[in-house]
Amino acid sequence: MSKRVPKDVYEKTRSYKFKQWLAGTKDPFLDTVEMKPQKEFHESEKLIHEHELQHERIVEKAYDLEHNAQIRLFRKIYNIFSVIFCLCLVFILLVGVSYLPKYGHEENPVNNEVSARYIEQGLQETGAVNIVTGMILDYRAFDTLGESHVLFLATCTVLILLRRDKKKYQETADHNDRIYEPKNDVILQTVARVLVPFIEIFGMYVILGGHLGPGGGFSGGAICGAGLILYLNAFGFAKTEQFFTGKTYKCMCFGALACYSLAKTYSFFTGANHIESVIPLGTPGAILSSGLILILDICVGFVVAGTMYTFYVMFRKGGY
Repeated sequence: MSKRVPKDVYEKTRSYKFKQWLAGTKDPFLDTVEMKPQKEFHESEKLIHEHELQHERIVEKAYDLEHNAQIRLFRKIYNIFSVIFCLCLVFILLVGVSYLPKYGHEENPVNNEVSARYIEQGLQETGAVNIVTGMILDYRAFDTLGESHVLFLATCTVLILLRRDKKKYQETADHNDRIYEPKNDVILQTVARVLVPFIEIFGMYVILGGHLGPGGGFSGGAICGAGLILYLNAFGFAKTEQFFTGKTYKCMCFGALACYSLAKTYSFFTGANHIESVIPLGTPGAILSSGLILILDICVGFVVAGTMYTFYVMFRKGGY
């Protein structure tokens, strides 16, 4: 065990001198360094007033829009070019419209080619008994993909604009939750217990049978979304969030859009390059028929149902 060294002996050692040098209290060449605490800077009121006046002069000079010759000139040029651009755009649109065939003319392609192709060869080319579904999810599948993405982007915008801070608004949200949710309404809850399962089953039936008869992803998804909203009004957010949350919607919608994109990428590639598709159309009228239309209907149904429910939740409470 080492022996404790007296203070006067320790102050003469090199380790102590090195420690003082590191602390800045003593320099080996200048001996003891006088340490004075720095005084806190206080700006006088006169100097503050001068700085404010100088700042106001700079701001007025830089942002004096009425007396600034360069800005006035820019505004005049901007207005002139805006008028010229609008006139050119209107002229181009009018010229383009003048070359279009007359509306309702019997020789227009929409009257003699497009509709006839859908009606006469729709079943053979798409395998869907429902001509409307075959047109939306086969001939115009790329357009429907864009519409589904528009729904998702609209929901993301609502999530950004109406999102509430859970910690800051928790008490207010709970208070509103107790006021607007009839949690103890026995009649509403009993009716919801009976109707919601049938509504969801009917919505699934409409989605799965969209290629066989009236229905499809949009109408079936709307029915399923209405069932979720009814369940929410009857039992409140606490029970609904046990199986459907914001994370559930994001995963469901992203997965549906990704599946739609990947499924139709193959079809887009083969059709654009005149390559015969290896996906069988099946027997018309069978549940597993019409190629990829059934899968696309399911994807669209997920997106529409989740979007309807999310819109309702965000506009009502501001979050899940």
